[in-house]
Amino acid sequence: MTAPTLKNDVFLRALLREPVPYTPIWLMRQAGRYLPEYNETRAKAGSFLALAQNRTYACEVTLQPLERFDLDAAILFSDILTIPHAMGLGLDFLQGEGPKFAHPVRNEDDVRKLTVPDMSRLQYVFDAVSLIRKELDGKVPLIGFAGSPWTVGCYMVEGQGSSDYRLIKSMMYSRPDLLHRILDINAQATQQYLNQQIQAGAQAVMIFDSWGGVLADHQFQEFSLAYTRQVVQGLIREHEGRRVPVIVFTKGGAQWAEDIVTTGCDAMGLDWTANMAKIRQRLGDAVALQGNLDPMVLFGGDAAIRAQARKVIDDFGPVGQGGHVFNLGHGISRFTPPEAVTALVDEVHTYSRSKH
Repeated sequence: MTAPTLKNDVFLRALLREPVPYTPIWLMRQAGRYLPEYNETRAKAGSFLALAQNRTYACEVTLQPLERFDLDAAILFSDILTIPHAMGLGLDFLQGEGPKFAHPVRNEDDVRKLTVPDMSRLQYVFDAVSLIRKELDGKVPLIGFAGSPWTVGCYMVEGQGSSDYRLIKSMMYSRPDLLHRILDINAQATQQYLNQQIQAGAQAVMIFDSWGGVLADHQFQEFSLAYTRQVVQGLIREHEGRRVPVIVFTKGGAQWAEDIVTTGCDAMGLDWTANMAKIRQRLGDAVALQGNLDPMVLFGGDAAIRAQARKVIDDFGPVGQGGHVFNLGHGISRFTPPEAVTALVDEVHTYSRSKH
């Protein structure tokens, strides 16, 4: 099958620091609970997992935000915990509580049993990627993604989200050998998983290191960064005759910006606490930058949304040479009014075109 020509490749060009007519925008969790149409589809599916594991539903919710907003990229609807679920850890999403594993990895015996899952157990994800690419028909590029080995490891050891990371950090300090084994298996699995997404049609991939920022300096480099680098180094970087850009996002990781560049990523995601102008000064044009509006700005009303969007664009600097993808500094809140997103997308496009 020949892929349809991409009608809007501004997002990909910005990631590769090539000239662009305006600053492209997409939003983390753009397919989600703030959209009534998403909630309707989720109700039809019956549960979050059923939604993610049905390629038709996953495709439907991936495309919903693009029908409503003039976004420059689609992101696959899935979850970062698909890999440990495929390892047999028994993932469940409890209403109002988030993800929980029936069989967390806590001791030597648990770690010894861990293996890289057969990718056929994740075929539903690759099928969704193929279907979404087909349905997009070249409108905008499709982003595939995975959690970083460290972030996924946090959930595997803690068994759910955590406020203090006590269990995984106890393992890190008392039995680093066990944690390194978990992270190595995760890195191998993540590399295979992202490569299969690319082969199925993902045109850029993002690694979410959502919990990298909870680590102390030195621990970050050893337990998070090293394994993210292992993943990036093994990725397919050219497919369908184009470069496949890689974005690495470490929440709370701005102080390690220079270290993150060494992974070999094309772009770095920044959360809203980072100073985009200073990071740009420090890194020059080593990588593209993605971000970094505080998601809560979307509750501030039209004038505030537009003013803060302009500030992010100004902080990055000149628009025309590429290198900036506008995004929130983390996922969009489920309580966000959809009209706030309309105002944001409009302002990013209008203002950045005027700065060109």
